[in-house]
Amino acid sequence: MAGASLHLKSTIPMACARESEHLRIQLPDKTRNSRVLVLGGTGRVGGSTAIALSKLCPELRIIVGGRNREKGAAMVSTLGVNSEFSEVDINNVTSLEAALNDVDLVVHAAGPFQQTDKCPVLEAAIKTKTAYVDVCDDTTYAQRAKTFNDRAIAANVPAITTGGIYPGVSNVMAAELVRAARSETKVEPERLRFYYYTAGTGGAGPTILATSFLLLGEEVVAYNKGEKIKLKPYSGMLNIDFGRGIGKRDVYLLNLPEVRSAHEVLGIPTVSARFGTAPFFWNWGMEAMTNLLPAEYLRDRSKVQQLVQLFDPIVRAIDGIAGERVSIRVDLECSNGRNTVGIFSHRRLSVSVGTSTAAFALAVLEGSTQPGVWFPEEPEGIAVEAREVLLKRAAQGTFNFVMNKPAWMVETDPKELGLGIYV
Repeated sequence: MAGASLHLKSTIPMACARESEHLRIQLPDKTRNSRVLVLGGTGRVGGSTAIALSKLCPELRIIVGGRNREKGAAMVSTLGVNSEFSEVDINNVTSLEAALNDVDLVVHAAGPFQQTDKCPVLEAAIKTKTAYVDVCDDTTYAQRAKTFNDRAIAANVPAITTGGIYPGVSNVMAAELVRAARSETKVEPERLRFYYYTAGTGGAGPTILATSFLLLGEEVVAYNKGEKIKLKPYSGMLNIDFGRGIGKRDVYLLNLPEVRSAHEVLGIPTVSARFGTAPFFWNWGMEAMTNLLPAEYLRDRSKVQQLVQLFDPIVRAIDGIAGERVSIRVDLECSNGRNTVGIFSHRRLSVSVGTSTAAFALAVLEGSTQPGVWFPEEPEGIAVEAREVLLKRAAQGTFNFVMNKPAWMVETDPKELGLGIYV
């Protein structure tokens, strides 16, 4: 799978990366002008991705796609001579296809993805034979993207959906925990749990705030012993230890796409995802919104945007105090009682989300992704042998990144039962 290379507008071989100690990518001469379009490139997530790509691989030509020329010029000034701005409206087919006609990869970071009924960027990418990555965090959108799989295969277009930090890096972490359990200890995984924590909004801007509010209007889909169950959003609170630098945090059920994809792709019978934030009163506020506002209100993008405009100044002010630390914890429990954990913690979500998304973009450029539309945990999306490099790139700047360890080795307050046994 990793041996496949792209046969699109330029051919980028798998072995294109020569890594330094900082994991900077050195493309061969014939591909140093590879062009990457970052849609939403004037926003927090897209802008962070563009900056990360320029640092990891200075030879890339980066096109900042957006609707605001002033913001685009500011981002181009930050990125330097190997960048340019392209005015793009993702809802305008002509504008979108014109922007994609001369690029090798498009990174779709123009969210929010909730409450949208089409995949215009993916459709345009397939039509123009452009490789594709999105940072989708919506279950319905991700599943809709998967329906384009056959068309992408026929067009020889590699595409990854949900390729950001979470979902994205978290999916690959889960896939590696499962692979290790099955290959090293020959046991069968039974339960997989995703836990996420972000201080405030993580400095990631109004789009993330809108996403959070929209998710409060969705029933949570989880799996229990193979059965699909539906639960109330922002319920089922657990106090989870995210390890050093983060500690114990309250997290709540949310409807996130990695739950379904991990259940179906990795074959885990019991899967769920929880999220929490800080200061603590934000969690109380999210619970209150779920209880007091009708679900129909929280599913209405225009009404949610009004809420964002109302709350954004307050959120920005509190973010300045709360900081923007982010942490992922993935827990895997197996049939023999084996329990392994992966933790990924960074001081700044606004930086880490870009580094994570850039790691997926580079994996696609290197030929790790086969034609088709894939989730990150599928071997056709990120080849098994390419996962370690992707995680190393994504983990740059983390202050705590561990994989495949017992929980007691990473928690801040493990409980000892005696005789060296911890829980």
